[in-house]
This record gives sequence, C-alpha cells and structure tokens, in this order.
Amino acid sequence: MTAPYEVAVRAEAELGEGPTWDAATGRLLWIDILGCRVHTYDPATGRRTVRRTEQHVGAVKPRAGGGLVLNLRDGVGLLDPDGGFRWLHREPVPGRRANDAAVAPDGSLWAGTMRYDEAPGGGTLSRITGDGSVEVVLDDVAVSNGTGWSPDGRLMYYIDSPTRRVDVFDHADGRLSGRRTLAEIEDGAGFPDGLTVDADGCVWVALWQGSAVRRYTPEGRLDRVIELPVPLVTACAFGGAGLSDLYITTARVGLTEPPAPAGSVFVVPGAGKGVAQPAFQG
Repeated sequence: MTAPYEVAVRAEAELGEGPTWDAATGRLLWIDILGCRVHTYDPATGRRTVRRTEQHVGAVKPRAGGGLVLNLRDGVGLLDPDGGFRWLHREPVPGRRANDAAVAPDGSLWAGTMRYDEAPGGGTLSRITGDGSVEVVLDDVAVSNGTGWSPDGRLMYYIDSPTRRVDVFDHADGRLSGRRTLAEIEDGAGFPDGLTVDADGCVWVALWQGSAVRRYTPEGRLDRVIELPVPLVTACAFGGAGLSDLYITTARVGLTEPPAPAGSVFVVPGAGKGVAQPAFQG
C-alpha cells in the first residue's frame, strides 16, 4: 500500500535523522547528524528553528523538566531551557560517534554508537539514567540504530543495520533477554534504519537505500509499505494532533545526483496511531 505523502519540511539535510514528537511544545524534533544541527518544526504554525552543535549529533530527545538531551559524538549532553549546555556523560572514543537513541518507559536514555568506518563490533547500546549512570546493554554492535518499546513496555525492538534484521527482546526493569528475530529485510530492499512502534504494537521501519517505510505486525508479518521518492529513508515517528501523522526523515549523503526532496522531512497524514513517548528523566 502506497500512502499519500507530503513534504513537511523542505530541506537538504546531509543525514536527516531521529524525528521525535515533543508533546510539551507541540513540535517535531529532528537532526542532521553530519550537519551538526538540531531542528524543530511546528506543524500548526510552520515555524522552524535550527541550532548548531559543536559535534556530530546522533539523536535529540525532550527532557521532563524542559530542555533537550543530545546523543553527541563524545557522549550525552544536556541543553537546559535557557540554552545552557553541560555534559551528563562524556566518553570520547577515537573513530566513534553517536547514532540513534530512544527513551525507555522508565525515562532512561538508550543511546547507540558506531564507528565512522562502520566496523563490526565498534558500536554499543548503553542505558543512561538521569544521574549520569551508564550501563552498556549491548556490545559487539556495528551500526546501532532503531530502538523502541511495545506499548506495554514488555518488548524492546532493536536494529543493528548491517544485520538486515529487526530483533525483539523481552524487557523488564531495564534488562533484556530472549533475543530473537522479528523480521529480516531481503536483499535489494535496503537496510533497516530507524523504527517506531504504534498503538497496535506494530513496528514501522525506515529502509536506507530502500525508498520506503514498512510496517510489521507484532508477529513479524509485513502488512504495509509506504514508498517515497528518495532512496535514503532514515527514521520515522508519529506526531501531530492525536499522534496520527507519520513523520519521516531522509538523507542525501553520498548521492551524486540526489532527487530534489532528498534530505527533507516527509509526513503521511493519518497514517496510524502512535504512542506518547516519555521524556528523558534527567
């Protein structure tokens, strides 16, 4: 099924990523990883803002007390409501950068990393709490990417992109067990990148080099495909009134002749029903 899409934010992001709906402000947050930029977009007014970061930024999420938490090249930092910045956890590793991140039901940040050369085993997925405590949850990762939880919080979905798999874990109190495969992306269909989970427990997966977003049921059955006019589809998230609109980020990095909307944010109005995402408790 090909749904009608629109260009919500026309942009030329080098590596647009990480759309996140900030319910407290009614804005979409998204980033350009390699462009070192944090973007906001208010669909009610069309207002946009851009803030430059000093490092490559892998993810941005709202904080419970206001401000933002950033997954940066050298660690996790906090932006206060007044614009001030401070490190929550700093751990620079030569040749490594931050990538996708997600906030768990308990308000902790699960932050991914990867090597710039995408070497196997060079990345991690870590759980960071509001006091700056850090626990490596998964190591031996190549490109830590999409992470999300079922509506009841009992399952966690995860993507290490080169595996071409969407994996699922049992989740309880910040602990994972029972890793298994929910879905595999076949050769020629691209690589799984970011993901989001809807109110029905279905998993929406952006396909890098695949020009599409797919929805898989909790049983792993492919039941919907949204095709887009750009090859590098990076991530997706529900937002807007009623969390019914699916926002989709894209990229243009490495494309010799990128199509005009590459690097823009797309939206599919009324695509489904999202789940309100928790803010970072820090």
